[in-house]
Amino acid sequence: MTSYYDEIEIEDMDFDEDEQVYTYPCPCGDKFEIFVDDLRDGEDVARCPSCSLIIRVIYDPDEFAEEDD
Repeated sequence: MTSYYDEIEIEDMDFDEDEQVYTYPCPCGDKFEIFVDDLRDGEDVARCPSCSLIIRVIYDPDEFAEEDD
């Protein structure tokens, strides 16, 4: 069983359009991150690259269905 630091609504995360990544502040001072491609693949775990904490991202997978840009 996975132990999440927290569960965060995607609307509460910051989005970097250039990098196509959602971020959220981590207590260690870095940021949790999850990429749009991961969300499209059904991933719901955002990881911090600087520590072992993870959060569960709450989102509607239908909003991330593949689109032709």
